[in-house]
Amino acid sequence: MRKIYLILLLLIGAVQCSIFNVQFSIGSAFAQSKESHNAGISRNLELFDDIYRQLDLYYVDSLSADTTIEWAIKSMLGHVDPFTQYYPEDNDELRQMATGKYAGVGSIIRYNQKEQRAMFIEPYEGTPSQVAGIRAGDVILSIDGTDVKGKMTDVVSNMLRGEGGTSLEVKVKRPNVEEPITFHLKRQTIQLPAIPYYGMPDETTGYIYLTGFTEGATLAMRHAVMDLKDRGMKRLVLDLRDNPGGAIDEAVSMVNLFVGKGEKVVYTKGKIPSSNREYYTTVAPLDTLTPIVVLVNGGTASSAEILSGSLQDMDRAIVLGSRTYGKGLVQAIHDVSERGNLKITISRYYIPSGRCIQAYDYRHLTADGRVGSVPDSLTKVFHTRGGREVRDGGGIKPDVTAVPDSLSTLVYELAQSDELVTYAALYAQQHATIAAAGDFALSDAEYDDFATWVAGSGFKGRRHTDEALKLLREAARIEGCYDRAKEGFDQLETLLKTDLKEELIRLRSDIRPYIEDEIVSQYYYQRGRAEHMLKFDKVYERAIELLRNTDEYNKILGK
Repeated sequence: MRKIYLILLLLIGAVQCSIFNVQFSIGSAFAQSKESHNAGISRNLELFDDIYRQLDLYYVDSLSADTTIEWAIKSMLGHVDPFTQYYPEDNDELRQMATGKYAGVGSIIRYNQKEQRAMFIEPYEGTPSQVAGIRAGDVILSIDGTDVKGKMTDVVSNMLRGEGGTSLEVKVKRPNVEEPITFHLKRQTIQLPAIPYYGMPDETTGYIYLTGFTEGATLAMRHAVMDLKDRGMKRLVLDLRDNPGGAIDEAVSMVNLFVGKGEKVVYTKGKIPSSNREYYTTVAPLDTLTPIVVLVNGGTASSAEILSGSLQDMDRAIVLGSRTYGKGLVQAIHDVSERGNLKITISRYYIPSGRCIQAYDYRHLTADGRVGSVPDSLTKVFHTRGGREVRDGGGIKPDVTAVPDSLSTLVYELAQSDELVTYAALYAQQHATIAAAGDFALSDAEYDDFATWVAGSGFKGRRHTDEALKLLREAARIEGCYDRAKEGFDQLETLLKTDLKEELIRLRSDIRPYIEDEIVSQYYYQRGRAEHMLKFDKVYERAIELLRNTDEYNKILGK
């Protein structure tokens, strides 16, 4: 027994010695790695300091230290990821991102290429711009006496913003009005609505259009759901399309409206312990029974993906549309030497099934310098609470795929043009009132007038066939066969040539929703625009169809 005991002691001692050696080796390697990492930081900072000082000393022109260092900062952060950004002190953009608030006049502006000036395209209801009488289509001539011709929208936007309560003078040119119009405005804190519109498209279906997860978004959602339930809602369409996300706390609280207390909605993992957090529902839910369809697309990101993905993982809702953006990264804001703020990616987040939906690998670029994405073949399988298969990487894949019809080049370019806003402004000058947003429609005669006006406005849509034919002619010249083929090219050009008005009439059904939408927004603003577009929304129609078919709805959720 003594021999056996001695052997056991020796074995235990050997094991302890081995463990100690392994721990010592790991600790030593970690210490060396950290020391090497810190040395690398010090060495490269010295290199940067040396380069900057020589640049400042020898460069042919004088350089501003603030400007040059800002270039360096932006370049460095641009190679990290698109979400890690530096903001100068007291930055309006950062404040608006976090709270949904800013001090200004309350309108979206866009650069008008024809006028070479910024133009108001959507005053928000109840804000200084709308109350004063500014309309979509008003072209900005000057702000406080400063001519803004040629200034880009970011510059003009900064001129319109300022301290709440301060005054400014804005001079505009209104379509079909000869003399400039001057407005005296007072800036105020603008709260962008998280829910521009919600309503009852029919007697039992509710619809909520959520645009962001800023401060107070959950309260707005709670109010909307309760109001719709009071009005008889039995099923709900929650529209998160093109929702860029926002605060993670708001997303968790919003999930809590539809699932029970004590559920883990999301958890984060980062480099340092303080970045590791778990988020649970904390209060009694508002509604756990109403069938829900969540609409998503490629513009659905961040907290909007947490909401849609969590409801999918918990089998609480059907996700319908197209694959979401795939932003599985979390940012925090840190002060920087009393000179601004750094919004920095600190962790990845994981939704209830355990998956991270981050789609892009910003730290490992492809051979041609592009950001790589996770191919479907390399994604991992996870399961919803009811056992349905879902995958990580590449965003939230809808339970049911539905996409809007593709647009012709002409329709797309017209929808993005200044012509629609200008024509809508002219229409509003001639019509004191119109039908309700959900009922408004242009007559065929009115649409024909619109087509005539656009054809004479100077609008020229870019046609891919014209560009392709031009390239083909140039290729034929290079290869020496143009003279032989010229007659054929000319015939083809004649066949492809179309009259713009005829094209607008032919594409009436595709274009009509966009011009009607612009006209509606002149009278009913953002809420009217959202309500009106539902009339033509095929993805929304599929959601209604799905909610009305209880058997299909339950089958998809595995019930």
